Amino acid sequence: MTTVIALVAIGLGAGVCAGMFGIGGGLIIVPALLLIMKMPELQAIGTSLGVIAMPVVLLGALEHYRQGNLNVRYALLIAIGLFIGSFFGARLIGSFSPLVVRRIYAGFLLVIGARLLIFGK
Repeated sequence: MTTVIALVAIGLGAGVCAGMFGIGGGLIIVPALLLIMKMPELQAIGTSLGVIAMPVVLLGALEHYRQGNLNVRYALLIAIGLFIGSFFGARLIGSFSPLVVRRIYAGFLLVIGARLLIFGK
């Protein structure tokens, strides 16, 4: 059950960021799967593509699936959170000025980059 909650939370966070900044897969889901779920890199990338696969990256996700690098269950659970979170992110971002949005996004990228550089394998 903890895994289900973690995966939906990853999707929710990615959804909020997608709604706020137009991002999600590579910048949110992949690092979260690496750091929180301890997935191997290729499986994290394949699973992230599986989340957003439906018309956008279906061919890439299918190839990752064929190679064994797509966790379908994880992708579906993250997609649930992403679906809901993107709504709230889109609503939330409207209350910030463009300068605040730019600073929040830049801070987020710095934190993620530092986290991966310092605590990566």
